[in-house]
Amino acid sequence: MAVFLLALSAACCLGLGFVLQQHAAQRAPRADLLHWRLLLDLMRMPEWLLGTGFMVSGLILSALALNKGEVSLVEPLLATNLLFAMALARVLTRQTLGRSGWAGVLLLGLGVTAFIVAGQPKGGGPAAGELRHWLVVGIVVGLVLLLVSLARKLPLFEEATLLALAAGFLYGLQDALTRTTTQRLDHDGLSAVLRTWQPYAVIVAGVVGLLLVQSAFEAAPLRMSLPALTAAQPIAGIACAVGFLGDRLRVTPGALAWESAGLLAIVIGVIVIGRHPAMPGTVRETLESIGAPPDDRPDDATPDDEAGG
Repeated sequence: MAVFLLALSAACCLGLGFVLQQHAAQRAPRADLLHWRLLLDLMRMPEWLLGTGFMVSGLILSALALNKGEVSLVEPLLATNLLFAMALARVLTRQTLGRSGWAGVLLLGLGVTAFIVAGQPKGGGPAAGELRHWLVVGIVVGLVLLLVSLARKLPLFEEATLLALAAGFLYGLQDALTRTTTQRLDHDGLSAVLRTWQPYAVIVAGVVGLLLVQSAFEAAPLRMSLPALTAAQPIAGIACAVGFLGDRLRVTPGALAWESAGLLAIVIGVIVIGRHPAMPGTVRETLESIGAPPDDRPDDATPDDEAGG
């Protein structure tokens, strides 16, 4: 029960943090995209700092959940952060949930339930050797680099989606490495942990992931980035957990079918929710919806953006 409460609390903080961060990131200069100065500019925005505070709280809670439960159990629960993001966005935009919103909520909830019940995630399997560890990490990092290189050749809206996918893969890897670090901390102590590479990889993955996701938030409305981020993180986290942490899932034909259906429902659910009109569109639309003065930056939304916002 503690794992469920910690993971859902983490999802709540992450969802709220993402919405606040995106509101701030869209006011950053376009020239900052994928540059470290983007983070420096954002640090001067109180709204972004508040969102980052929520996100850090979510990361701490998720680390506690990962310390008590398997990655393959915690990751699907963290995917519910989109529900909390939508709840805050609904307040800001005053949009009703509607059929599509409820359909996304139902799909996400059923997908998480189906995966956990069918897979029955548990630890205790033999941890992978160092070579397999590095192989899995190398595959994830290679996918991230490929997505970023492809994103830079695309228009902003498509670029935001690929950058969010890359950030999601990094965050999934970060979660798996966080569990490795907390396990070693419990067994061997702080001095032993500091002599390994995993805690430093957690920090690097977190910082690079933060730059990628803020660039995605700056490039396009939240509905173009958050669904991709939310869908990619649990898939990468579960793959890493099974790949080198020794997490085990049921592998009977029936269980595999339900696990696949659950993951598919999670992905479709987050996409449906992310495309819902309640998710923020342009900064101008969001500020006007809450009665705040509109941003003086020119509104560069596309016609599709205006139709969806």
